[in-house]
Amino acid sequence: MTDRVGYELRDGAARITLVDGDRGNTLTLESGDALLAAVRRARTESARVIVLRATGRFFSAGGDIGTFADLPDVTSGIDDLAEVLHRIVSELIRGDAVVVSAVHGVAAGAGFPLAAAADVVLAAESARFTLGYTKLGFSVDGGSSLLVHTLGLHRALRLALLNDVLTAAEAHAAGLVARVVPDAELAAVTEHVVAGLLAGPAAAQADVKRLFREVAEPAPESALRRETLAIRRNAAAPDGREGVSAFLEKRPPRFNSGL
Repeated sequence: MTDRVGYELRDGAARITLVDGDRGNTLTLESGDALLAAVRRARTESARVIVLRATGRFFSAGGDIGTFADLPDVTSGIDDLAEVLHRIVSELIRGDAVVVSAVHGVAAGAGFPLAAAADVVLAAESARFTLGYTKLGFSVDGGSSLLVHTLGLHRALRLALLNDVLTAAEAHAAGLVARVVPDAELAAVTEHVVAGLLAGPAAAQADVKRLFREVAEPAPESALRRETLAIRRNAAAPDGREGVSAFLEKRPPRFNSGL
């Protein structure tokens, strides 16, 4: 579709690939719009399964922090980026297609909820999951309710506040990841899982997804909207500006503002 997102529909499964591996498959307005278009195309073409995967070393390093410092209006820019991420997550969890994410390397920041929005998360042994928002002085975005329901309140808080990193094995033990496989086998295992889903009953699978999602997250869009309001406030605050500057200058941030 673009030089950052690839799309292939084959045998009822849409394979959406983040192909900007040289830049860590970071999320920008351009790549976010392309990813959203790919997810919507899969729905339009009645894909039964959507596969999210990536090339390069990382699944996704999250938002492109380098662009934040250049925004003339950080509130508006963060709002736009959060909006596209939230639309992607909403489309994935609300659609009938079973979503499978195949994660290798790091899924950080926005890449974490993007991977976790799948119904079935497959992970290579190299996979690592981390939020990292508070390192920048930002609040979390794209998956607070999703991660609380998946991982539990206190584990989600630990990840958000302490910026811990979940290994693939830890994510499996926590219930996030369905299977952990050697990196060299991730593609083959993903195709095996996809084939099994395609051989199953489409209507029943869609109903199972809808019923379980409604119990776990009755109002995900409301949670996503609250995240937008919080992250744009924090991004525009002195600590948010300091966090971005420190990241780009490769130094520890000096947070000093009050609540």
